[in-house]
Amino acid sequence: MVLLGPPLVFLVLVFALPLAHVVWGSLFAPDFTLAFYERMWRTPVYGHVFWITLKISLLTTIFAALLGYPAAYFLASVKPRTRQILLLCVIVPFFLSVLVRNYIWMALLQRTGVVNRLLVEWGVISRPLDLMYNELGVLIAMVNMLLPYMIFPVLSTLLAIPPELRHASASLGAHPAKTFWRVTLPLSAPGVAAGGLLVFIVALGFFITPALLGGPKQMMVSNLIEFSVRQVLNWPFAFALANTLLIGTLLLYAIYVRILEGRMPRAAGLP
Repeated sequence: MVLLGPPLVFLVLVFALPLAHVVWGSLFAPDFTLAFYERMWRTPVYGHVFWITLKISLLTTIFAALLGYPAAYFLASVKPRTRQILLLCVIVPFFLSVLVRNYIWMALLQRTGVVNRLLVEWGVISRPLDLMYNELGVLIAMVNMLLPYMIFPVLSTLLAIPPELRHASASLGAHPAKTFWRVTLPLSAPGVAAGGLLVFIVALGFFITPALLGGPKQMMVSNLIEFSVRQVLNWPFAFALANTLLIGTLLLYAIYVRILEGRMPRAAGLP
């Protein structure tokens, strides 16, 4: 218990107390009121912002899974030495600031950026494409930044699958594709589920990418919170937005766990 004291004090100071202040500030301004929560539900534009946040987060999760699973599968199939070298390519971007990576994507995707210049020079397009200040630019950057959150959980489950299972499937005459669909994919499903949860939750709170690469139609809840705090100085409404996003995230997580409880196979296929 003594060893748990410092971590508990740290959590109370940096998490519990600020969260309590946010909840209190949204309900007492200065007297008790639910006006800020009612405003969110009665004003359609705020509901649209929440819908955009869910939509972008869900699309980011889907594309991260579609790209991250093949990458993890390839990493699991190579030799350990090669895997370590390739993993550096996945880990190194974490050392770069999120702001720096967003500016890199801005340099790549703008109308005079590298991507458009190459496509025009190669004759693929006749004029530059609008790859920024829209949903496409936001998705490209967010998927790139959150892809490691999908790769690592999937890779861990793939490496935990005993190779004897695939060998047994092959010895029974199963085609490699059938072995993948009947053995590898079901056993790696927990990694996909964990990676999807990580990507989705982190995407819900993304702020810099929608602000720099998106337009007014791509405003997410975090951007609306920032606008309420810095532009209109409406702290109680910003607190209400933050609490609603947190409660929604917790509810989605509870539903997620409830649906998958007892239905996900063990990664190693062993008790």
